[in-house]
Amino acid sequence: MSRLGEILRSSRTIAVVGLSSKRWRPSYGVAEYMKRAGYRIIPVNPQESEVLGEKCYPDLDSVPEAIDIVDVFRRPEFVPDIVEAAIRKGAKAVWMQEGVIHEEAARRAESAGLAVAMDHCILKDHQRLAGR
Repeated sequence: MSRLGEILRSSRTIAVVGLSSKRWRPSYGVAEYMKRAGYRIIPVNPQESEVLGEKCYPDLDSVPEAIDIVDVFRRPEFVPDIVEAAIRKGAKAVWMQEGVIHEEAARRAESAGLAVAMDHCILKDHQRLAGR
């Protein structure tokens, strides 16, 4: 996990795929925490227009700026397309939240040079790895 800890420490921008505006959803709580921790949050969800005061994009390819980490709150069957988009965007890491597991997509991301966290909560990892 040391590479992931370094990525958390050096990154500033997190695209949260599947971020919901519903406060009771895990994606909202995690993104809100990461924003408070100093990260720029970019919501990615075609069903939303704005979350946490940030413009929401329908997909990663629509995000006009660089992304350090792609945090995935989608079901495993959507992960391969998300990983391909993360590779196209030049992201440093793909973080698949707890319960999100796709071994083949993880191998694809790693072979493209991205760090991968699978079945991990970025909030919990941040608290443990980034020492905050």
